[in-house]
Amino acid sequence: IRLKFLNDTEEVAVARPEDTVGVLKSKYFPGQESQMKLIYRGQLLQDQARTLRSLRITDNCVIHCHRSRGDTAATPALPDPVPAVPTAPGLPLAGGTLMVPTVMVVLALGWYFRINYRQLFTAPATVSLIGVTVLVTFLAFGVY
Repeated sequence: IRLKFLNDTEEVAVARPEDTVGVLKSKYFPGQESQMKLIYRGQLLQDQARTLRSLRITDNCVIHCHRSRGDTAATPALPDPVPAVPTAPGLPLAGGTLMVPTVMVVLALGWYFRINYRQLFTAPATVSLIGVTVLVTFLAFGVY
């Protein structure tokens, strides 16, 4: 595992999948466990009992490390949200990440064929293509 700090320095951490977040903190930041914040894939790793395997932290993953100034023992620990869609280890993209670009490419192809082969498109087909384009546009802007 690579531990990356705010000053862009990195340190290689050797850990087993069975190790917990607390073990990782105590091993590499002894005496500073309560001050260290570990962030993986944009999620703050607050649950000290979670294993690296359950967080899907594998070989060569990057964990960002931030040292807070004050003692954070007074703040209650919130459980990490479990991702709704499990991703395969080693794949940076979830299945739904490519959905909008794929639909946009299909729509672009539909419009390409509509413009170049207009004799094959009836009026209802053209109206349907316009409707689907408007719907996908509103959904894409609504999601993002």
